[in-house]
Amino acid sequence: MPDVHSLVNDFLIKLKKRNIEGSQATAKLTAELLRSVISSQRVPYTNQAGALIDAVKAVGEQLIAANPIELAVGNIVRRVLHIIREEDLSLTTAAMAGLNMATVSDDEDDGERDNHPVLSAAVVAAAARSTLRPPSLQTLLEDMPDAAAVPHTSSSGGDSEEKTKSADKSSRSRKLKHDVIEAVNELIQDIGTCHEQIAEQAVEHIHQNEVILTLGSSRTVLEFLCAANEKKRSFRVFVAEGAPRYQGHLLAKELVARGLQTTLITDSAVFAMISRVNMVIVGAHAVMANGGVIAPVGLNMVALAAQRHAVPFVVLAGSHKLCPLYPHNPEVLLNELRSPSELLDFGEFSDCMDFGSGTASPLLHVVNPTFDYVPPKLVSLFITDTGPTKTCYRKLNSAPACLSYYWGNTESYNGNGWMKRKSK
Repeated sequence: MPDVHSLVNDFLIKLKKRNIEGSQATAKLTAELLRSVISSQRVPYTNQAGALIDAVKAVGEQLIAANPIELAVGNIVRRVLHIIREEDLSLTTAAMAGLNMATVSDDEDDGERDNHPVLSAAVVAAAARSTLRPPSLQTLLEDMPDAAAVPHTSSSGGDSEEKTKSADKSSRSRKLKHDVIEAVNELIQDIGTCHEQIAEQAVEHIHQNEVILTLGSSRTVLEFLCAANEKKRSFRVFVAEGAPRYQGHLLAKELVARGLQTTLITDSAVFAMISRVNMVIVGAHAVMANGGVIAPVGLNMVALAAQRHAVPFVVLAGSHKLCPLYPHNPEVLLNELRSPSELLDFGEFSDCMDFGSGTASPLLHVVNPTFDYVPPKLVSLFITDTGPTKTCYRKLNSAPACLSYYWGNTESYNGNGWMKRKSK
C-alpha cells in the first residue's frame, strides 16, 4: 500500500492536470485523502488536536494551491478542520465533567486527582462557550459522542499510577483519532449521497404541467428532474446546449432515456423561450458566502433573462459546494480559461493567428472562460442536502445563513496563512 506522501503527490498531480471531473468527485477524493493523513498521523498526548490540525493544514495548503478554481477542495479541508475541533471539544467537555465529579467527591485523595488530564484555561473557556456556538451539520446529523468517563485509580503505588496515566494517554489519543475518522467517514458518505438527498425534495418544487429550463449538464439537476418524474409529475424540460462544450446534449439524451419530455435549444434562444418557462433549475460549481454562485459559463445570461421575465431561478448545490469565502477575497479564483480549440479550428483560422503585424502579437485572440458569476440578487432559491427530510428552502440572499448552518466557526487559507472566521 503506498504511503501518505505518495497519495498526496498523486492527488496533487491529478488536480494540477485537471484530471478529476466535477466538484463532487473532487470533494470525495479530498476527504478520503485527508482521512488517510489523519489515520497515519502520530498523535502526542499534550496537543492531540493541534497535531492533527497542523497535518491537515499542511496538506490542505498544497491541495488548494494545486487547483485554486476547485473551491470544493478548500471547503472539505475547512470542514475536516472543523470536525477535529468539534471532536476535541467533545472529549474536553467529557473530561471536564469527570473533573467536576472528582472535585465534589470528598473521599478522593490528591493522588487520584493527578490521574486526570490537565486542562489549560483556553480549553476550559472554549468548552464553556460550546453551548453558544451555532448548530453545525455535524452535530445535527449524528448523535453527540457519549461523555466518556475519566478513569479513576487508587494510589496503590508509583508503578501502578504511571501505568494508569500511560493507559489514559493512549486511550484518549486513540479516542480522538477514532472519533475524527468516523466523522470524516460520515462526511464522505454525505458527499456521495448528496444527489439523492436533494432529489428527494423535487416533488415539493416541481408541479404538474410546468416547463423547466436548465443549461448544460449537471447530475444534481438530472436526478432532481427524474425524481419528480418518478412521482408522476408531468412536465417539460428545455435544455440549453451549453456551448462550447455542449454538455446540454448529454443531459437531453439522459432525460429522454429516462422518459422526460425534453426540448433542446441553443443558448442564444434562452431569451426567446424564457416567457414560456415556469422555473429555471440549474446546478452550481460553488456557492459563495454572499449568496453569489459560480456556475458554468452562460448561466448569468439565463439568470438575467429569468429576472427580466419574473421566473424563479433555483440553484441546486450539495453542502460541499458551500464556500465560506467571498468573491472579493484575494485568494478566490473565480474563473479560468479553457483551450481555444473548443471554439475554432486552428487550421481554418491559421492565417488570423499569424504574427503578420511584426508586433509579436497575434491578430486574433480567443477567450474561452469556464465559469460565470451569478450575483445573489439574481438567485431566487437554494436547495441543498442539509435536510434529508426537511426541505432546505433558502430564499433570496440567504446563502450566508445556510453557510453558518453548515460551517459554524470556520477558517480559510488566504495565501499567507490560515485565518479564522467566526460565524455571527
